[in-house]
Amino acid sequence: MHVTIRQLKVFEAVATNLSYTKAAEALHLTQPAVSMQIKQLESAVGLPLFEVLGKKVFLTEAGQLFLKHTRTLLDQLELAEEEINSIKGIDSGHLKITIASTVNYFAARLLAKFCRQHENVRVSLEVTNRKTLLERLEANQPDIALMGQPPEGLEVDAEPFMSNPLVVIAAPSNPLLQSKKPMSAKQFAEQAIILREPGSGTRDAVERFFRERGVNPTSRTEMASNEAIKQAVEAGLGVAVVSIHTVELETAVGRLAQLNVQGFPIKRKWYVAHRTGKHLSTTAQAFRDFVLSEGKAYEENQLKRNR
Repeated sequence: MHVTIRQLKVFEAVATNLSYTKAAEALHLTQPAVSMQIKQLESAVGLPLFEVLGKKVFLTEAGQLFLKHTRTLLDQLELAEEEINSIKGIDSGHLKITIASTVNYFAARLLAKFCRQHENVRVSLEVTNRKTLLERLEANQPDIALMGQPPEGLEVDAEPFMSNPLVVIAAPSNPLLQSKKPMSAKQFAEQAIILREPGSGTRDAVERFFRERGVNPTSRTEMASNEAIKQAVEAGLGVAVVSIHTVELETAVGRLAQLNVQGFPIKRKWYVAHRTGKHLSTTAQAFRDFVLSEGKAYEENQLKRNR
């Protein structure tokens, strides 16, 4: 069987995304180039690895088996590269990071500062929702993940690096802000609530909040990004629950305001995580330590400001 590393990487990308188009985007290739690599690989293997039914792509039985071995081979190549880079030093490494979308507001600053200190580090960054992040972790794809609550049933080493309170936001013109009394969970559930999409950690926390209090929102709208939610709330379409870190600028300049609701803020934390037993390269270990250090410094500064 004569296959190339390039073919293996293209195959893994298509198998992970179950889409030739998304694989092409991820690899910065054209879709015909991806299709050609897969055809050449299937010819070398001697069996079809994918089947297309309607508009959906599925792995064949051979494809599922080959994917397992492909990931083992690519992991070993990555490990070899990391071990060589660890001899060279931190600045020669390749860092693969997956970040929950809510964490991205703070993580972007973290990553920028880290890259200024280590200019030759190559970074592959994916920002996604909790559901996809957990899938990436299960496949052992990122070196480091920055996320909310660590999952049950998946072996990960996770350490909290920062508090992440969830607050209720409204447009400054919303009459609910005039009340001096905290709004009850029942009253909150009667509002037009804008929620993140299913699979989001924030969405899970909000649904748990209502479930524990035995109430259900009467009106809900789903949006797939925090930016869309903030714009919708600012326009007066409803209220929403977001991480306090995502609205620091908007609340500071008066574009959004926090609504006083019983049970809020919901206290959560952000975690820096990786699969248990994963060999962290010198670069990945340095980034993990950096995140923990910067998170601690941020928390200490916040305490000083609030005194």
